[in-house]
Amino acid sequence: MGKRFIVSIDQSTQGTKAMLFDEQCKCIASEVVAHRQIIDQCGYVEHDGLEIAANVRLAVKTMLNKSGVDRNRIIGIGLANQRESVIIWDRVTGQPVYNSIVWQCNRAKDICDRLSKASDYILSKTGLRLSPFFSGPKIAWVLENVATVRDRAERGQLCCGTMDSWVIYNLTKGSSHKTDYSNASRMMLMNIHTSSWDDGICSLLGIPMSMLPEICDSDAEFGYTDIDGLFEKPIPIRCAIGDSHASLYGQGCYEKGMCMTGYGTGSCVMMNLGDTPILSKHGVLTSVAWKINGRTRYIFDGVINYSGAVITWLYKELGLVSSPQETCSAAEQANPEDRTYLVPAFSGIGAPHWKNESNAMFYGMSRLTGKAELVKAGLESIAYQVSDVVAAMSQDAQVAIPFMKAAGGPVKNRYLMQFQSDILNCPVHVPDHEEMTCFGAAMIAGQALGVYDGRTREVLDKFHEYRPIMSDEGRNRRIEGWNRALKCVLEN
Repeated sequence: MGKRFIVSIDQSTQGTKAMLFDEQCKCIASEVVAHRQIIDQCGYVEHDGLEIAANVRLAVKTMLNKSGVDRNRIIGIGLANQRESVIIWDRVTGQPVYNSIVWQCNRAKDICDRLSKASDYILSKTGLRLSPFFSGPKIAWVLENVATVRDRAERGQLCCGTMDSWVIYNLTKGSSHKTDYSNASRMMLMNIHTSSWDDGICSLLGIPMSMLPEICDSDAEFGYTDIDGLFEKPIPIRCAIGDSHASLYGQGCYEKGMCMTGYGTGSCVMMNLGDTPILSKHGVLTSVAWKINGRTRYIFDGVINYSGAVITWLYKELGLVSSPQETCSAAEQANPEDRTYLVPAFSGIGAPHWKNESNAMFYGMSRLTGKAELVKAGLESIAYQVSDVVAAMSQDAQVAIPFMKAAGGPVKNRYLMQFQSDILNCPVHVPDHEEMTCFGAAMIAGQALGVYDGRTREVLDKFHEYRPIMSDEGRNRRIEGWNRALKCVLEN
């Protein structure tokens, strides 16, 4: 038998990445295709679903052409996706009725305010706080604000789903409308105790359940695709999973108490809870990590709206650096005693504080604060937010994390990673294997197809370790300053 290969697709917030993995789960080719960020005067954030569907095909085609691999040796696809972003489309034509509403978008705030009395009920059923961050309120917004959509939905003419469902629908030419448990658990529509769509919550939001995809295991067969003739014979899609969940899996965080932060446009902090869900009392969320081989694992989940996006903002909007990479050297050159803080509440604050109406601010500037100090404050804001989420998780789970696994583009920033280790007061492990989301999705698909086993990941488990070097006094003083800045934003 010749070599076998797995295609892994990461449909993320900024673009779509396709990677090809060999039988040792080593990447041999990759391609990234960016898509537009559609932001209007209200700050609403959207993506063009048709552009994304086309970019998935383009990314895979370009990557395969680069690889030179015999396409008949490619036996399956793994798919990971940006979570909570949601789209509604016509069941027959496949045409979207509206752009995808991105997870960052806060437009469904009024809908959530209207349902505030049901917040405890929703938390008890879904493990999630009532928030415009999640897919359910975004779907409700489209049903309430886009002409003819509600009527068409009630007649059973429309489908909806997170971006995994949309990509699968397009790759399978409309024959498959499915999602997995990890993505379903982030829509604020799935009962986390029964692992099924909750008719009571769908009714509260006015969402016909006929719109929703079938929920499947993360390593299920999601359909077959030839990606518009790229393959002579259709191959199976054998993984669908949220991007942060894929990274958690790729990092080997299989057991209870293991913790990871995925640093991307936003950050997602996850702690494995094992086989039993725990409802948080300190502002983090409970979700499904994955369901693989019929076994469900649960997580604490804390989402931070702005992390990597802060770096982009420092570069593009403020012009403080000439490239994102320069933020590291700028922060290192800044006055270490400067006590400027950035609270990046550009679209409210997520876990564990949850205040949708908050606004961003710099706090504590002095006459000596300059460009480098503002950049330093921006990078440090990412670490402080992660630390707040970890503290909440540790209180609920009653454990202190022994180390933090880290993944995503911002982990290349050595100032950020060292500061993260200092503020958490524990080691931070940055993998040598950079693309943990694609790696995790490939691992799940490859295991389902008999290409990989547990030893495959163990061989590739290599990382750089950052260890805390900050004094307890310095750490406490900095955290106290962050809390003062945060209080100003939360009370404003």
